[in-house]
Amino acid sequence: QVQLVESGGGSVQAGGSLRLACAVSGYFFSSYCMGWFRQTPGKEREGVAVIWPTGTSTHYADSVKGRFTISRDNAKNTLFLQMNSLTPEDIGMYYCAASSQGVYCGEWDKYPYWGQGTQVAVSS
Repeated sequence: QVQLVESGGGSVQAGGSLRLACAVSGYFFSSYCMGWFRQTPGKEREGVAVIWPTGTSTHYADSVKGRFTISRDNAKNTLFLQMNSLTPEDIGMYYCAASSQGVYCGEWDKYPYWGQGTQVAVSS
């Protein structure tokens, strides 16, 4: 059974930083794409960033390019999201997600496994 547990959320002032982590178990972590998604108030859940199995390729939503960095530690089955220059538009619940087998990592709808989420709040 796949389990994903996020941590690292919290409340920061605009311009601040947070680093999210996602511990994964019950899954061949190093063989699959991983991603971060978010649910912001009044909006549908959206993809934030994804990373290929080896970590050599990444893809970001336009809204976070240059501010967020996704990374992974395959030896520790852990996914990360470094978030810098946070703004109130980044407020929301952030979810870690794992892909199905044999998919193109950049397809946001190919991530059927989800964690419970971690809340991010940004004050102006």
